[in-house]
Amino acid sequence: MSEHGEGSGVSIKRLLEAGVHLGHSRRYWNPKTRDFVFTMRNQLHIIDLRKTIKHLDAACDAVRGMVSYDQEILFVGTKRNIAEIVESNARRAGMPFVNRRWLGGMLTNHRTIKLRVERLKAIEYEFEHRGTAHLSKKERLKLEAEHQRLENNVGGVKNMNGLPRALFVVDVANERIAVAEANKIRIPVFAVVDTNSDPSRIDYPIPGNDDSQRSVKLLVEALADACIAGAAEKPAGVVQAS
Repeated sequence: MSEHGEGSGVSIKRLLEAGVHLGHSRRYWNPKTRDFVFTMRNQLHIIDLRKTIKHLDAACDAVRGMVSYDQEILFVGTKRNIAEIVESNARRAGMPFVNRRWLGGMLTNHRTIKLRVERLKAIEYEFEHRGTAHLSKKERLKLEAEHQRLENNVGGVKNMNGLPRALFVVDVANERIAVAEANKIRIPVFAVVDTNSDPSRIDYPIPGNDDSQRSVKLLVEALADACIAGAAEKPAGVVQAS
């Protein structure tokens, strides 16, 4: 195995420096991640970064291929310490995202979510074209509060074209509802899989530390870069997949 992944451009050295190899303590270990563990040090599982490179490369290649056909990858990561990383990279890649709270039915009851998005867009249209001068103070505050709530809940998916082609999830355990919904309707899941997670429901697991901001930043940036590369490879005449 080369030190540099062919699909991601990320080296083992960079993974090591970012702490991607640092798993959880033995107490929280999920035995299903056995194949991803290199050794144990001070009761801490150490992830095999050769496996990380292999899986990261495969994930990036698959994402690049999907996006090259104008398909969308939904970035999901709602833990407070990584929310900004998920949002900034999804925006950089031109992809939808959920980084505050996963609403039940986001995938399996998409019609309801679509109604919320339509309401958000209606409020934004009113703000832009009519303003709030015609409203009483109470009405304005109520509308602003509704707008903020909708923006937090569905703002990251308001421009998503139907269901996404795939999910990219950070922290499988924390986003188990999102993973379960994707599994139910057979949407592929890419995910950072730490040693306390269950990789069995993940189509493209990426072994790595999903708690450290440095680790998450490096892995999310790699997937965002793959999206950008895929967008640049779109064949002429490709129509957005519904």
